[in-house]
Amino acid sequence: EQDFSFPEMVCIVENIFEDGQWAILEWRAPLGLRGCGFFQIVNNKIIFQRGYWDKLSFLKQHNLPIE
Repeated sequence: EQDFSFPEMVCIVENIFEDGQWAILEWRAPLGLRGCGFFQIVNNKIIFQRGYWDKLSFLKQHNLPIE
């Protein structure tokens, strides 16, 4: 909740990859949370987006039980 509850959360870009209509953004937060986003772009508009983040690191960082 702490990492996701602030609207001014900062993500530091680690890598950007692109191939045709697709782009992938790998990011990390200043406290260490990591993730990536996948984007499909057509006519300069994002028509599809999906993101993933490292849940295990998030749980460990916040001393939450690992499921």
